Amino acid sequence: MKMMSRKQKIFLNLLGSAIQAFGLYHVHAASGVTEGGILGLMLLLHNWFGISPAWSSLILNAACYLLGWRVLGLSFIKYSILAGGSFSVFYSIVERFPPLWPGLAQMPLLAAVAGALFVGVGVGLCVRTGGAPGGDDALAMSLNRLLKWDIRWFYLIGDLVVLLLSLTYLPPARVAVSLVTVLLSGQIIGWIQQIGVKHRP
Repeated sequence: MKMMSRKQKIFLNLLGSAIQAFGLYHVHAASGVTEGGILGLMLLLHNWFGISPAWSSLILNAACYLLGWRVLGLSFIKYSILAGGSFSVFYSIVERFPPLWPGLAQMPLLAAVAGALFVGVGVGLCVRTGGAPGGDDALAMSLNRLLKWDIRWFYLIGDLVVLLLSLTYLPPARVAVSLVTVLLSGQIIGWIQQIGVKHRP
C-alpha cells in the first residue's frame, strides 16, 4: 500500500470526521437509530447501575485511548485528537441547521442503512490514516494490531455483545434496527481500511 503523506492523512481525518458528524446528526439523531460500542455501553451502564454517561464515557474512552497509545504509538494519539476534535467542531456546525430528512424516523430500516454508510465511510477514512474518532475505534485498532485479525471482527463482536445486553432495557425492534447499522458500518470500515492492501496468496 502506498504511504500517505502527512497532509493527506490530515485531509482524510477532517473529511472522515465531517462525514461522520453529518450522518450522526442528520440520520441517527433524526431517526433514533443507535450504535453499539462505547456509546451503547455507556447507556447500558446508566440503565443498569445509574452511572452517568458523563463519567463512564470519560473512563471508557480514556482506557481505550491509553491502550491505543501503548500499542500504536504517539502518531495514533495525534491523529485521534485531530479526528475527535474536528468531529466536535463539525457536529457543532451541522446541528445549527434543521435535519435534512426528518421523515427518516418513519423509515427505520432505511435510516439504519443510511446511518451505516455515513458512519462506516467517515470512521473508515479516519482509521485508515491511523486515527480513532472514538474509544471503540481505538480499541478495535489496538486489538487488530495485537491479534492480527480483520478489524471488522472486533467491531462486530463488541457491537453484538453490547446490543444483546441492551435487550434488557430496549425494545427488540429498536435493537434489530441498530444491529443492521452496526453490521454494515463495521464492514464498511474494514473495507476502507483494506483498500490498496496487498494480501499474500
